[in-house]
Amino acid sequence: MTRARLEPWLRLLAIEGVGDVTALKLIRVWHSPDAVLSASRDDLIGGGCSPELADAIRRGPQSKVCRNVEQELKRIEHGRIEVRCFLDASYPARLKMIADPPPLLYITGTLTEQDELAIAIVGARRATAAGRAMTEELSHDLAAAGMTVVSGLARGVDAAAHRGALAAQGRTVAVLGCGIDRTYPPEHDRLRKQIEERGAILSEAPVGAPPHSHHFPRRNRIISGLSLGVIVTEAAINSGSLITARLAADQGREVFAVPGFVKQDTSRGTNALLKDGAALIERAQDVIDAVLPQLEPALRLRLQPAQPKKGPSDQLGKEEQLVYDALSYDPLTVDDVIVATGLSVSTVMAALLSLELRQQVAQLPGQRYLRP
Repeated sequence: MTRARLEPWLRLLAIEGVGDVTALKLIRVWHSPDAVLSASRDDLIGGGCSPELADAIRRGPQSKVCRNVEQELKRIEHGRIEVRCFLDASYPARLKMIADPPPLLYITGTLTEQDELAIAIVGARRATAAGRAMTEELSHDLAAAGMTVVSGLARGVDAAAHRGALAAQGRTVAVLGCGIDRTYPPEHDRLRKQIEERGAILSEAPVGAPPHSHHFPRRNRIISGLSLGVIVTEAAINSGSLITARLAADQGREVFAVPGFVKQDTSRGTNALLKDGAALIERAQDVIDAVLPQLEPALRLRLQPAQPKKGPSDQLGKEEQLVYDALSYDPLTVDDVIVATGLSVSTVMAALLSLELRQQVAQLPGQRYLRP
């Protein structure tokens, strides 16, 4: 969007009393922010504005706010940030259909039409090793099948979702709860750069906005709004992931959940979703089968059957295969593997090292191992 087209949007949104919902109501009546800003007081009131709001619009933003708008425009230009407004033909079609779409989307990386075929994956920040592994598998297989994986760049499940899609050389989109020029959490800066190379980073927050807590529930409606459905792999009761799932249901999106051990805190949220009618999934193909009927023919042609990653059975020696078969998504200690396989300590350690070098197993703190 050019500076000339963007500035009226920023000026309108900067007026006291004009939030996102109000701005879109005005745009639907007047068809452009320029028309709203230039309308007479009587016309504004006749178009549904209160006298107080009409007066505020006629006054326009305060001079200090106008300076902030100018600074934001310079930051957008300097940062080479793409901005799409609700009226743009390139604005994501599925997001436009929700009750309260963001008037402006700030974008780095590349958001394409391919991203209309999207699935969101969200979950616990303090995810278990098994939860992260399951998330990466689902994300990898969905991305390999041609779907874009959407998540929030948070610690835990979100990061695993992005990494799984990247490992499949697929597309992934991260939605931030802060300004597009910031990365939160900051340790995900490298992951963010990888996402920008194969997908996009989005935010509705103004440039420079810090990661305030109230931004994240709003961010969640964009994650679900961009997607055909939302997968929750792990979540505690009353977590932000369940908010995303509720928003998805309200938006008419599919809600999927991965079942978990009933005594595990991070499984209580997903199990609660299943009780409330979410679809139980165990593999990527379960998700593809569920969303396929709602896809337009052109999108169906782009979607491939999920091809789960194959185990390394053809490549392993006898002892390595025994050790690999003993492992799962639940981390095991070396002693656990010795008991399960009946092999000696030295044989198990050698097999684990060989498997780790081949990236067939992952080592966790405390000399615990699991399949990645």
